[in-house]
Amino acid sequence: MLDHALFWMLAVLAAAAGVMVFRFDSMARATYALLTSLLCAGGVVMLLGLDYLGVVILLMMTVEMALMAVFMVMYMMNPAGLMPMSMLHNTKGAAVLCGTVFAALAAGILLAPWPARRGRPPADPTHDLGMSLMGPHMLTMMTLGMALFATIVGTVVLATRRGRYDRFGDDLRARRPDDPVPGGGRR
Repeated sequence: MLDHALFWMLAVLAAAAGVMVFRFDSMARATYALLTSLLCAGGVVMLLGLDYLGVVILLMMTVEMALMAVFMVMYMMNPAGLMPMSMLHNTKGAAVLCGTVFAALAAGILLAPWPARRGRPPADPTHDLGMSLMGPHMLTMMTLGMALFATIVGTVVLATRRGRYDRFGDDLRARRPDDPVPGGGRR
């Protein structure tokens, strides 16, 4: 009973937050509404017994949306994406397309001949999902993941030429940072 209530609460919250993505008038607020919707979807996946996949969704979406918010603060022309702007484009065409897709999906759900369950659920659905997705290549994919992570860390380290000790001295007591100025030289 608790699982059913939690499922419906997460489902309604995910849908409501998804709608708010298009109702907010700033990119930053829309980003956090999208994060809320995706976290609720990850919670639903966990309720289905796929804990590993649910946690991956939660972690991946949290980091992705946080990075998106940081890049908006750094690079958007308006301050932090908080200035009012329209998030809607071609509203009539989009409404027709969304209504058509929703009707087709709903008809598919109601008219499809759903198979009856055969057998019982596996003892470890996470292991079976991993074997279905990766098969014997799981070790290769884990190694690739670590190699990609090491590459990302190495790239960031190599791209950062200076640290805090370069700016304020070894004891961090310099009054002004020793930053490069445009055109060469130092301050």
